[in-house]
Amino acid sequence: MAGLDYRSAGVDIAAGDEAKGRIRSLVESTFNEHTRGAFGAFGGMSALPSGMRRPLLVASADGVGSKLKIAIAADKHDTIGQDLVNHCVNDILAQGARPLFFLDYVAFGRLDPRVLEEIVSGLASACRAHGCALIGGETAEMPGLYTPPDYDLAGFIVGTVEEDEVLGSHRVQAGDALIALPSSGLHTNGYSLARKIVFDNLALSHADRFPGTEVPVAEVLLAVHRSYFAALEPLLPDVNALAHITGGGLPGNLDRVLPAQCDAVVETATWTIPQTFRVLADAGSIARDEMFRTFNMGVGMVVVAGADKADRVMRGLTESGSEPWIIGQVTPGTGRVQLV
Repeated sequence: MAGLDYRSAGVDIAAGDEAKGRIRSLVESTFNEHTRGAFGAFGGMSALPSGMRRPLLVASADGVGSKLKIAIAADKHDTIGQDLVNHCVNDILAQGARPLFFLDYVAFGRLDPRVLEEIVSGLASACRAHGCALIGGETAEMPGLYTPPDYDLAGFIVGTVEEDEVLGSHRVQAGDALIALPSSGLHTNGYSLARKIVFDNLALSHADRFPGTEVPVAEVLLAVHRSYFAALEPLLPDVNALAHITGGGLPGNLDRVLPAQCDAVVETATWTIPQTFRVLADAGSIARDEMFRTFNMGVGMVVVAGADKADRVMRGLTESGSEPWIIGQVTPGTGRVQLV
């Protein structure tokens, strides 16, 4: 009887070596002037940007939820990494931070070097777009925990901001304008409910046309989570706060940037709910409040700007091609988000 080895237990070291060879050039393509060390080191290293007076490090970690199930079923893995980086960049942007470096964690039931390469190609593409170095990560193969072809993906970002330039509720006051920026679809939230509606209630496949469109279901559901960094970074000095509209929707994220003595009054008649959300609401018979609590409803980021800065912010966003609109106002209150 032949002796056991790691491969017989479900972990293929050779596949891991192949995967590292496939992704090396992708990772190194993100290195910048702050990056130190080399690919394959036990830890990634980065210098802080020079010239900062009182730099703070801003960190965030996230995943892309069950959107992964769509990518796996459609065998399309090159956008899911972009989703992850863009989501994390938006999260630290909400505190005024510029991205510095990124790390990823990918866990497979059985490592597929091709799939990993596609995932990392998306990560690297988004990192390069933000001047953010992909300085490290972990690829794990865990048979018995994940069932092939399933995998999991998480990301960790670190950025920098001057201490006196941090955005947030401490800057917000009654009279501030609420400026909305459109989402590019579901982004990375609400997919458990969306999948149930699309594949169970509507009995659609990934290749079927999404109702009311000529676009396949997989393409609609895999639309890349939009990054707002390029549009907003030049305007940060005129911004009081940013709310990234993720899990919890407008009510569960806009309240995070409100002081206790203020409300955010959101006028829902100021925009047309995109087709994707209307289809989900109708096919799932979902109540209005539940839709706004689960999905972004077409709003990916809300900018809070002083009344005297709102026109300038609107002008800058319009010039960047971001299609902003005034969605409401901050009023005296008790820290609530009012959808009217």
